[in-house]
Amino acid sequence: MIAFKILTADQWQQFQTDGAFAGAPVDLADGYIHMSTADQLDETLSKHFAGQTGLVIASIDLDVLGDALKWEPSRGGALFPHYYGKLPLSAVTATRT
Repeated sequence: MIAFKILTADQWQQFQTDGAFAGAPVDLADGYIHMSTADQLDETLSKHFAGQTGLVIASIDLDVLGDALKWEPSRGGALFPHYYGKLPLSAVTATRT
């Protein structure tokens, strides 16, 4: 299964350099990496990234993340994929801007 992580250009560059992503400020504050399913992506973009340019949307293969991936309720009780750990670059299957 694929989910999506939205990153700024700087975050994406650091992700590539480090080979793993510890999280954006909101991820670090919450203790996990926020991701969205395909059905949730547009709402996440409009709610949390409105007006921002240069964003990178990384497709993440959830099947390789193991037990550190949790499906937890968020907006309106919808289940969102949350990753508790550093997201490995090897889990990224594609990117788009």
